[in-house]
Order: sequence, then C-alpha cells, then structure tokens
Amino acid sequence: MSKYTQEFNTLNYVINESSEILLFAHSRPDSDTIGSVLALREYILALGKNVAIACADPYPDYLKDLAPDYFEFPDHLDLEKYNLIIATDSVERGFQKFYPVFKENQIVALLDHHPDITLKGDINIIDPKYSSVCEIIYDFFEFNKIKLSRSIATFLMLGILGDTGNFQHSNTTSRVLEIASVLMKKGAPITKIISIAFSNKNISALKLWGKAFEKARINPENGMIASFISEKELAECGGNLEDIAQVSTILNSVPGTKFALVLSERGDGIIKGSLRSEEYKGVDVSRIAAQFGGGGHRLASGFEIKGKVVETAEGWQVV
Repeated sequence: MSKYTQEFNTLNYVINESSEILLFAHSRPDSDTIGSVLALREYILALGKNVAIACADPYPDYLKDLAPDYFEFPDHLDLEKYNLIIATDSVERGFQKFYPVFKENQIVALLDHHPDITLKGDINIIDPKYSSVCEIIYDFFEFNKIKLSRSIATFLMLGILGDTGNFQHSNTTSRVLEIASVLMKKGAPITKIISIAFSNKNISALKLWGKAFEKARINPENGMIASFISEKELAECGGNLEDIAQVSTILNSVPGTKFALVLSERGDGIIKGSLRSEEYKGVDVSRIAAQFGGGGHRLASGFEIKGKVVETAEGWQVV
C-alpha cells in the first residue's frame, strides 16, 4: 500500500474532473522533469483533456529525436484558464515565480523528490526517498491501475535513467530496477534512450568537456576536484547545459577525490555550482550547497550565486 494513497487518489480525481490542465517543467529542464511532464501529457491526452506544458526555458535540442517539442513559454499562455496545474521536479526552480498568479479556484499539485522544498500546493507529493519524479509518477500510475503505453514507459525511463546516472548513482534501489524492468517490458527502448540522451555526444560536447578537464584542479586538503566553464567557452564550443551537468559526474569518478564541483557562468553575473559525490566517499554535498543558498540531495546538489570566477594559486574562486 502506497504511503501516498490519499494524494494519488486525489490527484487522479482532479485530473479526471479537469478540462484544462497545465504541466510545469522546471527551468533549465533535465531528463526527469521532461520525462515527467511528457508521461503525464500522454495520460491526460488519452482522457480527452486539453493539456499544455509550460517551461521558462526551451526544450533541449538533443531530445528532439526521442520526443517532439511540446514546450510553451509561460508568458505565452493564459495561466488563469487552467483548472489544474501540476509542477514536476525542482518546483522551486522557476515555478515559484508563477505560483502567485494562480487563483483559489485553481488546483496546484507539486511532485518533487528534492529535500527542503518550502513551496506548498493543494496536493503535495514530495519525497526525497524517491530516485526521481518519474519514479513517483510510475507509482501514481500503478496505484491507479493506469495502463502504461510504450510512450509513457519511454518517458518514465528517460527520467529514471537521468536521475540515477544510468543506474550508477547510489539512489539506484532494487525498486528502481524493478520499475525499469517493467518499463522495458512495456517497450521502453533503454539503449536508444541512453544513446540519444546521455551517450551520443557530438564534437561540441567533447570540446567543452576537454576544456573543463584541462582546467580541473584537486584540493588535497578536502578531496575536492573542481573546474570552471565560462559562458564564452560554452558559446565557442556550441555546448549546452546538459553537457555541463555531466562534467561534474565524470570528475567525481577521478580516483582519490571525495566530491566534485563544477562552476559555470550562466549570464547576468550568475555562477552555477554543481556538486557530486558518492555514498562511499562520506561527503554530504547538500550541506556545502546550503552554505551558498542552494540545496539538493546528499550526493547531488547545486547552488547559484552572483559573482565572477577567477583562477588563483589555490584554485577557482568566486569574487
């Protein structure tokens, strides 16, 4: 029996009772938020409902071979017309800016697996024990006996693969593997997903990775390996934000290190920090991120700060 019996029942009821539904993906969308909204979109369309997907940033080009671009900018939508709004994954990364717009007669559901979420909706399914929001949605479908189409299975697999690092991260539980097995039986093409979304890197990504690896520095005192990617380097290499995200994961695999930090410029004087570690290394990177106003999981966290990155004899510093 699911611990979210009431929430799963209520969410499915309001989906069935709503005629206009808005799905919200977080800013700088990754595979989990994308897989979540696409899977929910397939289900809602099958019910004959009108559904739209809002995101403050564009749909990633690298995923267009897996699924078309259904994203719309929130400013291009009449946000007041929707009966139900469902925000998925990192709900405090973009969605919170639009949350005050919604009226009392509009139902807001929040689906997230990040800790320390302060935003509250009418329906809240927020649990850091889940590997991904796509795992939450799988449980929602299973609880309500909703048939999984091949497309839904594919989108759920996309999110699970992304947030478990292709089953390499410590959040890859036996439950995750059970779900992946079911999704494969339903037709999710795991090899194709990995090739398109995670493995099939073009020359631009490899160039960007090369620059990041060349600049990587190890701090022997705390076991940190750090690097920096400038906005200019990102533009010169033709890379994207997903390419940056994978740098920290790769650096974290360097022997003798305890955690990885990748700093990257995001425009308007914003510096993004991506932190990664592994269970056996004994470092809670969420505590590091919290010192800079960020957050996340113990082994995968991030933060954003204002400033400029400079290289010193001790390594990279934000001034």
